[in-house]
Amino acid sequence: EVQLVESGGGLVQAGGSLRLSCAASGFTFDDYSIGWFRQAPGKEREGVSCRSRSSGDGTTHYGDAVTGRFTMSSDNAQNTVYLQMNSLNPEDTAVYYCAAAPLDCPDFYEYDYWGQGTQVTVSS
Repeated sequence: EVQLVESGGGLVQAGGSLRLSCAASGFTFDDYSIGWFRQAPGKEREGVSCRSRSSGDGTTHYGDAVTGRFTMSSDNAQNTVYLQMNSLNPEDTAVYYCAAAPLDCPDFYEYDYWGQGTQVTVSS
């Protein structure tokens, strides 16, 4: 059974930091890109970052809104990816999802598997 389980969300003050985790199981981790997405109430889903497949180009990409503040990393031995979020601001408030795709960081509709999401709330 494929599972993506996010954790680490919570409430933080503006300027603070959080680290999200996404634990993957049930598929070959190295053959999938792992992406982080977020969705705030009333807004469209937004790509946050993506780590390409290890068997692909292996690069990491970031959305314009988070570049320089968020860092994505992975522990391939644990099939887990992390999203370190620094200098958080209220506009970062959203439900954050991780997802897996058998392509190199495609558009969100090409991701096969999704986690249940974790809420991040940044107070001003």
